Amino acid sequence: MLSTNTTANGTTGLSVTSWMAAYYALIVVVVGTPLNILTFIILCRSTFRNASARPILHYMRAMAIFDILMLYGWNIDHYFSIMHGFQIQTSSIPVCRFCSFLNYFAPQSSAWLRVFVCWDRYLSLSRLHKTWFSHPKNVLTIIACIMSILFLLNCHMFFSTCYYIAPGKITVLSWAFQIYPLWDYVNLGVYNGAPFALMVIFNSGVIYHLIKLRRTSTIQNSRIQHRSISITLVITTFLFLMMTIPATVGFAFFSTSYRPVLQFLDGLLYTYHILSFPLYIITFDEFRQNFINMITCGRNNRRVQQEGITLTAPQQLNTVRMNTAT
Repeated sequence: MLSTNTTANGTTGLSVTSWMAAYYALIVVVVGTPLNILTFIILCRSTFRNASARPILHYMRAMAIFDILMLYGWNIDHYFSIMHGFQIQTSSIPVCRFCSFLNYFAPQSSAWLRVFVCWDRYLSLSRLHKTWFSHPKNVLTIIACIMSILFLLNCHMFFSTCYYIAPGKITVLSWAFQIYPLWDYVNLGVYNGAPFALMVIFNSGVIYHLIKLRRTSTIQNSRIQHRSISITLVITTFLFLMMTIPATVGFAFFSTSYRPVLQFLDGLLYTYHILSFPLYIITFDEFRQNFINMITCGRNNRRVQQEGITLTAPQQLNTVRMNTAT
């Protein structure tokens, strides 16, 4: 990624695209981390705590967590490798193995959580009564199963990758087998291929039932409640497909091709994982209202305290006057 030109500051020169890719990766971390944390906090507020009514909130909270983790793997290393000439991933063997694991586990978990979000929306709109998948405890079980299966799929990273090839120099390759590009192909199937097919199927069903609900004159209140959040999550899943598949395909099959294009696609992929907050604000009315309430809560509390002070002051004066009169 680094060019051989030199710049006026005396450091190894960078192409414009590499410089932009590096700082964009840093901006994604700086902007995305607080936004995703804020998303998680809002989804944990009292309005959203009743998971028995909407178990899908468990998926949305888990997605917010994995969207944070996504930013601290390859993405942050893009900045350090381009601008400072080193990678956090290769700083030590334990860090290398953990980062190698996280770079696959986090995106795959994020993708499969979105698959089950689509499945949940389809069941909520197409069934009159709750199914097994719609009970809060079962949703938590599904999330645990997703994480367990993907952990087992990628846990070999903890013992088969990362070793010293020279004193102080670590490689991310595997001593046991040729892990790249093999695991990029596996990641393409697990992160994009299978989720893509399932999301398209489930979202098609969701869109069909949303159109059907719009045309129906007598709609149950429970289904009306599902409409807004369903539209929001359909949009987020379609954006997931459009923004993540090109980068995964590019690095799996064209990793030695034109680097600026790959850098652009990689930036597009990580951009998706900071979009949950603005998308929820724009399309999810209840989320937006909770955010506004959270911001204005402090001001309202201060007003109440000031009103309390102004109300108690005359009462104290009256008490003093009565005491002096007696």
